[in-house]
Amino acid sequence: MSGASSPCVQICVIDPVSRLCEGCLRTLQEIADWSRLSEAERLAIMTELPLRKIAPNEPSQAAG
Repeated sequence: MSGASSPCVQICVIDPVSRLCEGCLRTLQEIADWSRLSEAERLAIMTELPLRKIAPNEPSQAAG
């Protein structure tokens, strides 16, 4: 194994609404760029992924 961090779980299906991979929650652009990103950039994205699982496309709720 290369040691490069990856959230991939081999479930590669893009949700048509959220446009995120159902397995790893990355965007198509993030998946395409992954091999060119630095380890720090990868870790930054991976830190954000749990938030996408909670509310991937939930609109902001304005008071009112």
